[in-house]
Amino acid sequence: MVCAGCSAAIDPSEALPFCCPRADMGDDIDHVLRCELADEGLAEAIAASVAGDERSPFLRFRRLMHSYRLARRQGMSDVEYCELVSALDRAVAQVDGVGFVETPYTYCGGLDLWAKDETGNVAGSHKARHLMGLAIHFEVVSRLGLVDLEDAELAIASCGNAALAAAVIAKAAGRRLRVFVPPSASPVVLRRLEHLGALHEPCARIPGDPPGDPCYRRFRGAIEGGALPFSCQGRDNGLTIQGGLTLGLEIAVQHWNLARSSLGCLFVQVGGGALASGIFQGLRLAERAGLVARRPRFCAVQTANAHPLLRAFERAKLEACASDPAQAIAAARGHRHQYMTPWPDPPESIADGILDDETYDWAAIVEGLLETDGEVVLADEAMLLRARDLVESELGLRASATGTAGVAGVLTARAGAADNVPMGPISALITGVRR
Repeated sequence: MVCAGCSAAIDPSEALPFCCPRADMGDDIDHVLRCELADEGLAEAIAASVAGDERSPFLRFRRLMHSYRLARRQGMSDVEYCELVSALDRAVAQVDGVGFVETPYTYCGGLDLWAKDETGNVAGSHKARHLMGLAIHFEVVSRLGLVDLEDAELAIASCGNAALAAAVIAKAAGRRLRVFVPPSASPVVLRRLEHLGALHEPCARIPGDPPGDPCYRRFRGAIEGGALPFSCQGRDNGLTIQGGLTLGLEIAVQHWNLARSSLGCLFVQVGGGALASGIFQGLRLAERAGLVARRPRFCAVQTANAHPLLRAFERAKLEACASDPAQAIAAARGHRHQYMTPWPDPPESIADGILDDETYDWAAIVEGLLETDGEVVLADEAMLLRARDLVESELGLRASATGTAGVAGVLTARAGAADNVPMGPISALITGVRR
């Protein structure tokens, strides 16, 4: 695990490599840990993953996971690791009725795009992938005796899908969970959290508060008090991106197997940013190993009502024009608050799941956008509603407006200037059910 902002490398034997040790030094560097895999053996690991017939993405792509490599270095056998993951997966299925399997990837002629459907995933969204990756890591280091987590409390800030996914997996793992939610959180979500044994705490915006999400501030306070970050923000726990890698790798494998062509453009909805960061990094691995000839052009989708990522991207793009993408993203990571600042007003949208005040994993996304000549697409409320309804009529999926925001981005791009219309095979993610 290496800090993308300051290049600090974490000891490979560290049991809980969540955050950069320099993160609290008071500088303006964007300290976010990410897993860096050497080229040696990468192609073989990818090839073994592609050839594997495991139904669980956490087994199929295990050789690319930091948790697996740590386990193997510490003496755990491949069989033991697979048994650990399988046992946790069975426990998840007992709680939620479904475990982790490859999710559908299908072409929709009515929408003229390839759709990656996560609505049937654990807890009804992609969020469970991130949190399952963390839960596996906790089980690994506990089994190895590297750290005692028996009494550790987990914490997350979320208004919906991430909270439910966290509650399902925490219950399956037998761990206590505190969830910091906004007062507007759905009663359906709150009742389900109570049923799963998670403690939820409402966090209202109070006049005079500093900018930013009060739920996130309370979450950070809990972490400082000793709770484990069981969250979908790579800034607080770099390991959460590992579960997102499975989506990027899965899309690469599925698109080649079904279309036998390169994917031209991928639209990903962005709130806190862990989803896009994980997918982008997964596809980068696939490109490095030769699984895909080139990565698709990335388009990040935010709402027209709140789009903190766009401001950061526009500035970085100007820097890239003056230098090059690598220098531009390095400069951005070194001056976080000149690029990423909280949205000034409490945002509102039907796509409430991507209304994060900040895009916490912004730098990895901007990097992917610059490297693939991508863009940030803003979908208005009418387009978000249209996308939700079209996904239901064309694909039969009762997804939320948040979950279909990627499709709203496709529709918005197609309705824009002719020279900006995405070309080639297009894919979008359907990330969460409508509750």
